[in-house]
Parts: sequence; structure tokens; C-alpha cells
Amino acid sequence: STTMSFSEAEVQSARGAWEKMYVDAEDNGTTVLVRMFTEHPDTKSYFTHFKGMDSAEEMKQSDQVRGHAKKVFTAINDMVQHLDNSEAFLGIVNPLGKKHATQLKIDPRNFRIICDIILQLMEEKFGGDCKASFEKVTNEICTHLNNVYKEAGW
Repeated sequence: STTMSFSEAEVQSARGAWEKMYVDAEDNGTTVLVRMFTEHPDTKSYFTHFKGMDSAEEMKQSDQVRGHAKKVFTAINDMVQHLDNSEAFLGIVNPLGKKHATQLKIDPRNFRIICDIILQLMEEKFGGDCKASFEKVTNEICTHLNNVYKEAGW
């Protein structure tokens, strides 16, 4: 469906949870990407400039990895600001999904992987409640991205 059903309370607690992560967007985003690349090495194949990097340490220091991490977290942040406005939310998700599906040809499973790692890191740093209040957001993001992929013929 194209409409989202977040209660006002859910929106507030999700934003509160995300805020804690976003304060250190570059570092937390880098941790998430490095975990993804080390735990799911096939995801690295989409990033030609990360291919030669094998150690987590090397990736952590990389300006490209850090730059992309910041991009990912900024996009999620934009979505989080619009949880109470489906149209604005989809205005961010749709072009992002389309670009990843048609130009970058990224496997849509990678979005779930990245969301799960974000939730994992939230739980480690801020506890289960923090994770729980953000889980619905990651599900929405992944569901809508998958819809865009279907429309793009995946």
C-alpha cells in the first residue's frame, strides 16, 4: 500500500530513536556499512572503489565509505522526518528506489540487510526499546523500496 499508518506516538518514538543514531551519522553509518561489507562480502561488489579493501580497518578509514555512509544516513533521516506524510515520504523513497533498481542495479535484499544492521547497532548502543521503536520504520522503508523495484521490473 502507498499509505503508512504510524500513530503520532510511533512517529515520536521512532524519531527519538533515530535521533540518537543520527547525532553521529558518519561514524554510525560507517559502522553499519563496514559490518555489511564484512558480514555480506557480496554487497561490496556493487561498490567498485571498495572492492580492494579487505580489512574492516581500511574500510573505516576510507573517505568513500564514510561519504556513502553519510549519504545513507541522510536519506533515512529525510524519511524519518516525513513518517507522518506519506506523500513526502514516498517522494524520497521512490526516486531512491528507482535509481538503485535501474541505474545502480543493487539487489533489493541489501536494503533489508542494511536495515537489520542499523537495528542491531541501535540495540547494542541504546537498548531493545530503541530498536523496537524503529523496527516499523525499517519495515516501511524496505516494503516501499521493494514496491519500487517491482514496478521497475525486478
